[in-house]
Amino acid sequence: MIDNYIEKHKEELIQKTQELIQIPSVISNSDNPQQPFGKPIHDALAYMLKLGKSLGFRTKNIDGYCGYIEFGEGKELIGIIGHLDVVPEGADWKYPPFSATLADNKIYGRGAIDDKGPVISSLYAMKAVMDTCQIHKRVRLILGLNEENDWKCMAYYKKHEELPTIGFSPDADFPCIYSEKAILTCYLKMDYSAFLTKDIIIKEINTNANPINVVPKICSIILKINSPKIKMKDFIQHLKNIIEKTNFEIDIYKIDEEEIKLTSHGVPSHAAHPETGINAISRLIIVLTKIFNLYEISISLFDFFTTYINTQYGGENLAINFEDKSGKLTLNVGDFYFKNNILQIGLNLRIPVTMNMLEIGNSFMKHTSPYLDIDFDTISYKPALYISKENRLVKTLCDVYNKETHSNLEPIAIGGATYARAFDNCISFGANFPGDKDMCHQTNEFIAVDKLLLSCKIYAKAILALDALD
Repeated sequence: MIDNYIEKHKEELIQKTQELIQIPSVISNSDNPQQPFGKPIHDALAYMLKLGKSLGFRTKNIDGYCGYIEFGEGKELIGIIGHLDVVPEGADWKYPPFSATLADNKIYGRGAIDDKGPVISSLYAMKAVMDTCQIHKRVRLILGLNEENDWKCMAYYKKHEELPTIGFSPDADFPCIYSEKAILTCYLKMDYSAFLTKDIIIKEINTNANPINVVPKICSIILKINSPKIKMKDFIQHLKNIIEKTNFEIDIYKIDEEEIKLTSHGVPSHAAHPETGINAISRLIIVLTKIFNLYEISISLFDFFTTYINTQYGGENLAINFEDKSGKLTLNVGDFYFKNNILQIGLNLRIPVTMNMLEIGNSFMKHTSPYLDIDFDTISYKPALYISKENRLVKTLCDVYNKETHSNLEPIAIGGATYARAFDNCISFGANFPGDKDMCHQTNEFIAVDKLLLSCKIYAKAILALDALD
């Protein structure tokens, strides 16, 4: 009955997914207290609440920080926690990133798989259950608006609203997630003032506002020749030689006889699996270290980087090789910053669940201590999530997936962070399918129409299974 219901609403499911993707809900500055994350994100929330109300659900806007869509009666609350904000669109898309183009049986657009497609899939799963079945618990789709940044939306929700009794977040992979790595965001920084009189100086760095949880696609720097001893022609030739030997994709633009611009190109991917991308910042720093050292200029931040990090792709942190059942320790170089004579490199680490956070901090302190002008600052830390594979929530959702897809898969661990961490008795559940390339945060992000429908059916069965739990 549920499957037929969802099939009958296929075109509506596609249309609503497209309409939501077409809202460019990237975080922006806002002076409006009712739109704390900017108007586009507020517009996405308003769209979802209006849609939910039109479908017959109860809805609530929680002071612009988040919202929910709910049905059912009863004391217990099943939570489905998704998010409406997206990372910036990036460049070089096959179709405009907010066009939600339907082609090759796929819906292309920023947020298609992270997390707008799964949110719409979850909503229509709720609608199918509400219209065809009798359940004994309430079901609430919680709509977060700040997942790609610092989760202020979830903090606000937890302070003002009822917490789910049990639930899932449709923001990762099937069959289901029993473990998510800890996440550390930190910066290595140094005062560059003493280098302003050197023969070559840094004028400007631009990462195109790359989010630190994304492997950067592009990074550029402007260098100035600050000495008559160095001829621009010779400087360019040295750069060409270095770039040729590294085989990196880095363009050289001569601005005038004193200034030159280098633009490094990479391949974006999610920081949870940086090895699938190519890091434009890392490659640029490697080349910069070589050219500065060639002219006998030693910038300690760069020297430290190339000695202990030096990752073009993903990689381990500071020569620590650590791996457990949740995966390897990985590192993404997500930010490169120069302002007010402060030079900074931003790092995003995904830390296995059994690894001690103190070990990471001690390693940074140990290896930076010889470089007296380098500071290490922790910006944020999200503890790991771990739930036993034998936990009834894990087993229930995994069984739902396996039954619906005729599979026999085990729960998995990931490096990403989902809203499952925000609540007790909650795990991630879809919507990426096993074997499919994870397009989260990538150029030409998409969700396949058949997978959108299949995930909707799985989520509907999951609601029924969670409702049946004592």
